Amino acid sequence: MSVCVDLSTFDNSWYKTGRSKLVVALWFFFGSPIVRCSINPSSSIRRFLLRLFGARVAAGVVIKPGVRIKYPWRLAIGANSWIGEDCWIDNLDDVTIGSNACVSQGAYLCTGNHDWSDSTFGLIVKPIAIGDGAWVGAMSVIGPGVTVGQGAVALVGSIVTASIPAFEIHGGGPARLMRHRVPRMREKHTDEELMWS
Repeated sequence: MSVCVDLSTFDNSWYKTGRSKLVVALWFFFGSPIVRCSINPSSSIRRFLLRLFGARVAAGVVIKPGVRIKYPWRLAIGANSWIGEDCWIDNLDDVTIGSNACVSQGAYLCTGNHDWSDSTFGLIVKPIAIGDGAWVGAMSVIGPGVTVGQGAVALVGSIVTASIPAFEIHGGGPARLMRHRVPRMREKHTDEELMWS
């Protein structure tokens, strides 16, 4: 059987980046290198640049060195979330990360794919949503159209191709339910109790 794919006919002219060619070029040649730079230890500089290019980044967000972001204007990150070293947010479509969420080192959030049933290998884009308090483990892959629900966890190295419901822990490739997450509340002590402890 002969291969029926002809990549010379690939056409993604329908796809729009969401900004002018000038803004895209400024991001790729100026903004992105500074955000990725390993000698820049400052999350505040990264937050400033991402906001300058249209990202919605709330207060307290920690963004580590090496983070790659395709289009910042298609990114929203809630308060106090963490984005670990060398994460790749490949956001051809919108990526929304809630508050107090953690996307660990080397995670890949992929909003684009190709239609393997199409002889032209047509581009498909779908958004990704990471809920409040969710955790995407190191080196995990989150596929197009996936929602990682509130408080949900994708374990280290997971390949997530289907949404994870709230407070479920999924792992493996493809990821599947491992157990339910039951968050433990930290005990709060009064000043007097802390003084005598």
